[in-house]
Amino acid sequence: MTLTIRPDPSAPADSGTPRPPVGRRRLTAMAVWAVAFTAWWLLLGLPLTDPILTFGWLWAATIAWRIDRPWRIHLRFARDWCAIVVLLQVYNLSRGFADQGVVPHAMEMVAADRGMFGWLTGGSVPTLWLQRHLYDPDGIHWWDVGASWVYFSHFVVTPVVAVVLWLRDRVRWVAFVLRWILLSAAGLATYFLYPAAPPWWAGRYGLIEPVSRGSTRAWDAIGLHGAGNVINAGQYSSNPVAAMPSLHTAFALLVVVFFLPRVRRRWWPLLLAYPLAMTFTLVYSGEHYMIDVFMGWLYVGLVYAVAALVERWWAPISRARAARADSARVAANA
Repeated sequence: MTLTIRPDPSAPADSGTPRPPVGRRRLTAMAVWAVAFTAWWLLLGLPLTDPILTFGWLWAATIAWRIDRPWRIHLRFARDWCAIVVLLQVYNLSRGFADQGVVPHAMEMVAADRGMFGWLTGGSVPTLWLQRHLYDPDGIHWWDVGASWVYFSHFVVTPVVAVVLWLRDRVRWVAFVLRWILLSAAGLATYFLYPAAPPWWAGRYGLIEPVSRGSTRAWDAIGLHGAGNVINAGQYSSNPVAAMPSLHTAFALLVVVFFLPRVRRRWWPLLLAYPLAMTFTLVYSGEHYMIDVFMGWLYVGLVYAVAALVERWWAPISRARAARADSARVAANA
């Protein structure tokens, strides 16, 4: 019997010319990517609120990381992510129409927050209580800087986690993306069915005391004058009354819950600190009420339940397809 070893089709062709080690080429490519990304960040702002730009940069990062692979391998990113990026872009554009021609709900959230926390805040909503104690219109404190970084992480963590899973574990990538899309769809449907105003909106129109919107106010204080341009523009161009549920805190919890089963319990408090930090940021900066946050957490639970049902329904179909494919391969090799 002769053993024939076939070359790996994904391996780069040998041109006969010595090439630098993969580690050195990867380091160089990632350094080039980091310099280009930083230059874009400082000159034009963070390219992370638009799905096309976000995944364009992440695609470039995967190319740099796998610089030794042929282009047909890199093109698989476009194949796998195209539909997802289109769906996220539709979500971004659609939510801007949810408030057209309607008066948003506002006093219901005010009443809910007062009812839950009025005993602790002297009858105020938590946003106003936090701003009375922590907000300084004449200065930036460390918690303002932290809040701006946490708010910024919303635009980074979910897509980066998804891309890393795509590189390392396609089965878990599919599971994560399913939950991501379901949560986005559920949030978008609610924005149309129940448009709700955030605290800064209620303060602007005199429904509660004035509220300062401070989620990105610390960018200038840390020298990144152009860093918040895209985020700020996105805030004012998107739906200003998409507050219920809070998808910012929902996405933070979605990511954490996804990894909890694979992390030792001693690390759980550290992971759970992220959605709690996002909650503080959103409430303190006037972006959301606590009731919005609680509804976001509830949506995460519902999405995980629905995703589990979808996966249970799909599992036998997937196994049947795999069995047919194996049978076809056996018949072809017979």
